[in-house]
Amino acid sequence: MTTTAQAQTDTRVTQLAPYIFFYGRCEEALKFYAEIFRGTFDLQRVGDGPMAEHAPADFQDKVMHARFTAPGLTFMAGDGRESKPIDPDAGNITLALEAPDRAEGERIFTALSSGGDVKMPLADAFWGGQFGMLVDRFGNEWMVTAP
Repeated sequence: MTTTAQAQTDTRVTQLAPYIFFYGRCEEALKFYAEIFRGTFDLQRVGDGPMAEHAPADFQDKVMHARFTAPGLTFMAGDGRESKPIDPDAGNITLALEAPDRAEGERIFTALSSGGDVKMPLADAFWGGQFGMLVDRFGNEWMVTAP
């Protein structure tokens, strides 16, 4: 187990951010929050990604991934995905971790998936680095990204 003193001397940083699903209203929500919090956002649409040909025609204009930033506030967002159907009653937040390197990403992913359910194994991603999704043994959804 790592003590607080050990953690303070470790220069690697793993970052945690909420990943919020807006079930088809992501761009509307981002604009709403940008006005309130004086923030900005970048987004990528499903139709602009490498998996566009596999998405339904009515989903091409939906937000595949976005990052929102405002003073003291950062989150990631999207309209949803096949493994997380559009169902507002089912919850809409996943925890997204950015590991500082591949070894740490693999360690975290393996540990979180112990006793849980891997939805997408940690593997090379089209944008570079690695990406994987899982539900831990406590029912929390995680996305893990590593360089």
